[in-house]
Amino acid sequence: MKICSSIFHCLSQMNSITYTLLSDGPFDIALRPILTWLLITNGVRFAIQAEWADLRTLKNPPTVLAHRISAAIQNYPCDLVFIHRDAERQSRTDRVREIRRAIDALSCIIEYPPYICVIPVRMTEAWLFFEEQAIRTAAGNSHGRELLDLPPPRKIESLPDPKSLLYDLLRSASGLRGRRLNNMPVSVYAARVSELIEDFSPLRQLSAFSA
Repeated sequence: MKICSSIFHCLSQMNSITYTLLSDGPFDIALRPILTWLLITNGVRFAIQAEWADLRTLKNPPTVLAHRISAAIQNYPCDLVFIHRDAERQSRTDRVREIRRAIDALSCIIEYPPYICVIPVRMTEAWLFFEEQAIRTAAGNSHGRELLDLPPPRKIESLPDPKSLLYDLLRSASGLRGRRLNNMPVSVYAARVSELIEDFSPLRQLSAFSA
């Protein structure tokens, strides 16, 4: 994923930056560490404040994308907005068009900040398989030796169900058995994985991330 030169030039004139992530679902808050890393990697050297637009807190959460973008910008004012949509059965091109149509619909209604499309091929979880130690630590067993069958990077974007695979890896990494394994809050542990990764550069070999 690259930040276009015009947006980066705008950011470089600031003393601090606040960005808002509008995502498909609550787990996708895991994208925040990745996006912050991208800004820093692209040369941002000042304070970065990351917000996640939790529209579930609104009285009537919008469902139409244009309305969701509007609600995110108005409730979480920012200098830059990242708009996330999983590609799933759609192409990246189709998702980008969908986002642009939504932005165009807003252009005569509200002012909006620069935006960047974030479109994994499947789900956000697919971007978290490259760091084995982060998975072990998130599972609460950082020194565990359980065998983890992580998918090779070249196959990550073709995984049919990244979420289930990540959950299975966390269960295996935990070393838990029986009732303790059954009671493991695996969704909570999954959300921690991206927070424990310091270098996301291995993702650059993925087509969706590079785009």
